[in-house]
Amino acid sequence: MEKDWFRGQEEFDFSTETLSDDVLNRLKNLTRQCREDILKMTTIVNSGHPGGSLSSIDIYTLVYSLANLKRDRIVVSHGHTSPAVYSILGRLGILNIEEVLSFFRYAGGPYEGHVESHLPDIPWSTGNLGQGLSIGCGFAMASRFKSKDCKIFVFMSDAEQAKGQVAEARRFASKYKLNNLTVVIDYNNRQISGRIEDVMPINIREDYLADGWKVCDVDGHNLEDLYTALHRAVMDDAFHYAILAATEIGKGISFMEGDEVYHGKPLNNEELNRALNELKALNDIDKYIRIRKESEPKTSYCDPIVEALPKLNVGKPIEYTIGDRVGNRDAFGNALTELGKLNPPGSIVALDCDLADSVRVKEFGDNFPEFLIEAGVSEHNTATIAGVISTQGIHTFQADFGVFGIDEVYNQQRLNAINGSKIRLVLTHCGINVGEDGKTHHCIDYLGLVRNLPDFAIIIPADPNQTDRVIRYLPGMDRNVMVVVGRVKEPVIEDSEHKPFFSGNYSYEYGKIDLIQEGKDGVILSYGYTLHLALLVCEILKRSDISIAVMNVSSPLALNKDGIKDIAGYRNIFSYEDHLVGTGLGSIVGNLLALGGITANFYSFGVSGFAPSGSPQDVFKKMGLDPETVAGKIRELIQ
Repeated sequence: MEKDWFRGQEEFDFSTETLSDDVLNRLKNLTRQCREDILKMTTIVNSGHPGGSLSSIDIYTLVYSLANLKRDRIVVSHGHTSPAVYSILGRLGILNIEEVLSFFRYAGGPYEGHVESHLPDIPWSTGNLGQGLSIGCGFAMASRFKSKDCKIFVFMSDAEQAKGQVAEARRFASKYKLNNLTVVIDYNNRQISGRIEDVMPINIREDYLADGWKVCDVDGHNLEDLYTALHRAVMDDAFHYAILAATEIGKGISFMEGDEVYHGKPLNNEELNRALNELKALNDIDKYIRIRKESEPKTSYCDPIVEALPKLNVGKPIEYTIGDRVGNRDAFGNALTELGKLNPPGSIVALDCDLADSVRVKEFGDNFPEFLIEAGVSEHNTATIAGVISTQGIHTFQADFGVFGIDEVYNQQRLNAINGSKIRLVLTHCGINVGEDGKTHHCIDYLGLVRNLPDFAIIIPADPNQTDRVIRYLPGMDRNVMVVVGRVKEPVIEDSEHKPFFSGNYSYEYGKIDLIQEGKDGVILSYGYTLHLALLVCEILKRSDISIAVMNVSSPLALNKDGIKDIAGYRNIFSYEDHLVGTGLGSIVGNLLALGGITANFYSFGVSGFAPSGSPQDVFKKMGLDPETVAGKIRELIQ
C-alpha cells in the first residue's frame, strides 16, 4: 500500500521542517495521477465537480499522505470535491482505485457525489457548505473530553467563508483554544457564479485574524510551501491555524485553469483527450465504462464509524407529588445533574446557546463546568458540534428553545442524522404555553419537522415525573432523540385514585401508550402540556353525562397500525395538542386510521396558525383550544 511507504518517512506526521526529494517526487507523481483520475471519473459519468477537485488535489495529496489517519481526523467541508478525495484515497491504497473510476456516482454504489462517512478515513459526510469548521470543532472538543492526542484538519473552500456558521465556528475555536485544529482553505477565488469579490466579497484573512487565529499564506500548488505551513501549524500547541492556500480552479489543464464554468461541468470526450495529452496520460476510460456497464462495485456501504455510548448509572427517579409545580424543564435539569453526579466525568456533555438557566442546564454546568459547552448565540455551530460529539462515545445533551434547536437548525440536524449522530436534543419553550413571548417563540412545528428526519425519535412527556423517567431512559436509546418540554410549570398528572400517575412502579418505554383515564363514549389522545387540559375537558363533559377516556401518546412517531388497534374500539376519537394540526399527532392518527380501514368519528384539535402574544390561558382561548371550547366541540360532535 502506498500509504505504508509514507508512514516510514521522517516527514510522516509533519515531523520535519522540510520535504526530502524522495517524498516530494512521490507526492508530485501522486498529484499527477490524481488529476487524471478526477478527469476520467467525472467524464465517465458525465457528472461531478472537476474544477475545484483539481485546485484542491495538491492539498489533499500532501495531507492524506502524511497525516496519521489512524489517529487524526480530516474533514472535507466542500464535499463536492469528492473526486479528489476518492482519487487520493484510491492511490494510497485505502480505496480500490479501479472501483472508484468505474463506479463514481453509481446508483447504489458507495462512491457518492459528495464525500460520505461510510467510506474509510472520511469521518463525516458533507456537502452542505459552511459546516466543516464546526465539524472540526466537534472532533477537537471530543478529543479533549476523551484525552486523545488527535490532530484535526479541515479542508474548506473560499466561497463558503461567507456563511455565518463559519464565523460562529471561528470564534468557538478561539474561545476553547482548539489548538489541535488546522484549517486549509482552497483559495482559488472562483465559485459557481464567478469571482469571489464579485459574488460576495469576503475578507477571509482579516476575519480569521480578528477571531484570534494564526494565518499562513501559501501557494496551494507548491507542495514544499504547503508542507512548511502545515509543519508550523501542527507543531505549535499554543495556537490554531488557518492556511490560505492560493490555488487555481482547473489547475494543471490549460483550458480549464481560472474558468469557473468547470466548477460543476465535466469534460466531454474530445476535451478529455486534450486534457490527458497535457498530462501525458492515456485515455483508457472505455475500460472503466465497460466495467460500469457489466458489473457492480464490490465495496458496499458501511455504517459511519460511530463509537458506542457508555452504559450509565441512571439512579432512581425523583418523585414529584400532587401539587408540586416543578415543570418539565425543571425535572429535566434535576435529572441531568443527578446523572452527572452518578457517572464518570466526561461521559455526559451538555451544550447551550446563552440560555443555560432557561433550558435548565445551569446547575449541571455549576457542578461540571468543564462539561457544559456554552456556545453563545450560535445555534448552527452548536447543533453541528453536538452531532459530532454524540458520535464519539459521549452522551450529548443539546438544550435549546424549540424554535432555535430544530426550526433554525433543521439542515444541521439533518446532516447530523445522515452521519449517525445520537443527540439527546432537549427543547424547551415548545407549543403555545410560551404565551407572552409571541409567535416568534411558539415552536408549533417540531413534530412535523422531526417526522422528516429518519432515525429521529421524539418524546413529549406530560409531567415532571414522566420527564424524569424519560431522561433516565435516554442513555439506553442508541439513536437521536428529541425530548419536548414547555415553559410553564406543568401539574403532576393524577390517576383515578388521585395519586401521581407516572410515579411509583411506572416505568417509561418508548412507544407505549398510557391509558390515563377510562371512558366509554370516546377517547382523547394527547401528550405534553395538553394532557392535563384533556383531563379538564373530561371533567367538563362529565356534567353532560359524557364519559371520555384519555390516552397519553408521549412518543407519537412510534405510533403504528398495531398501536392504533388499541384505539379502534372507540366510536369517537379526538386528538388534542398545541402543535400545528396539519403536521402533528392528529395527522398521524388520521393517517393510521385510514390505513387500518378503521371507521370512527375523528376530529383533531390543534393550532391552526400563528398564535398571538398573551398569557397561556388567553392564547389557548384565542386559538379555540381551551378546555371549555374543546369540551363544547366534542359534545356537539358526539350528540
